[in-house]
Amino acid sequence: MASVTFINNPVTLIGNEVKAGDKAPDFTVLANDLSEVKLSDSKGSVRIISVVPSVDTGVCDAQTRRFNEEASKVDGVKVLTISVDLPFAQKRWCAASGLENVQVLSDHRDLSFGEAYGVVMKELRLLARAVFVVDSNDTVTYAEYVSEGTNHPDYESAVAAAKAAE
Repeated sequence: MASVTFINNPVTLIGNEVKAGDKAPDFTVLANDLSEVKLSDSKGSVRIISVVPSVDTGVCDAQTRRFNEEASKVDGVKVLTISVDLPFAQKRWCAASGLENVQVLSDHRDLSFGEAYGVVMKELRLLARAVFVVDSNDTVTYAEYVSEGTNHPDYESAVAAAKAAE
């Protein structure tokens, strides 16, 4: 399992670690209107799954904006940003951000995504920062568990993996 710290404190990740080459586990999260969203809803598309502890923090905000910008340059790539923020808070953040190329989703209800991808920080009930690229056939082609939760992910590698998965 990936070794992760959050503000330099070790955390325990709950769930199954996902690696490149794995079949992407399906999950159920909530959209800002409380409707259910599953990975299978976007089957046939390349997806960048950007995982953040909370969209209300500086690094998470920057990560979401960066993937929004990058997605606008790659045809057919969908970006799903997932956190355990409440859907209501995500809706406010989305309205204020004006981002158009990212779907912000909540795993607050049952940690379906977090456990399926091994990113639930047990001590905090937040998701560890991570990025996954899933190709149109639902195979994981890239997985990064960011070792320190306050650091940025490797944007260039994730975007390159998304372009290669087209």
